[in-house]
Amino acid sequence: MKPIGPLMWEHRIIEKMIDVLRNEIKTITEKSDVNAVLIDQAVDFFRTYADRTHHGKEEDILFRDLAKKVLSPDHKRIVDELIDEHVTARKMVGDLLQAKERYLGGTKDAAADVAACLSSLVGFYPGHIEKEDKHFFFPCLDYFSQEEQERMLQEFYEFDRKMIHEKYAGVVEKFLGQSVAKPPSGK
Repeated sequence: MKPIGPLMWEHRIIEKMIDVLRNEIKTITEKSDVNAVLIDQAVDFFRTYADRTHHGKEEDILFRDLAKKVLSPDHKRIVDELIDEHVTARKMVGDLLQAKERYLGGTKDAAADVAACLSSLVGFYPGHIEKEDKHFFFPCLDYFSQEEQERMLQEFYEFDRKMIHEKYAGVVEKFLGQSVAKPPSGK
């Protein structure tokens, strides 16, 4: 498997969440009622899966390794755009959480704000995914030898393996207000 395989598979999962959000937008628009639990789960999904896990592999591994290569101007531009888009996605998710809190606090028109935030995410991710899948991932493989690709794929797997511990150690730390020991990395 190529290292872009897991990234593209993750895109398929993100696309399914986008479908869920499309349905929620319809419900909010028709009933002015927000499913706050769904919004919390969507925020967690985007923060943990789409951003920390998926974008994390891109930024912390793929982009890091590409930064060591001499990229074409077009590929350098795309990397910069993708990094900016990741920042934009983080802001959209933060805005969604704030809109949900306003809704729960009884702010007038907050349901419409939640729907607008969801619409931003639904509008953003398909283009972002298409840029990566159709215009970036395959060409960027040309910068790496087969051995480098295999090493990257293994680093992706290791990155994923550590994510569950990072996530839930963070949950416990939040409640305790202090750091907790993480399991050994196995290295």
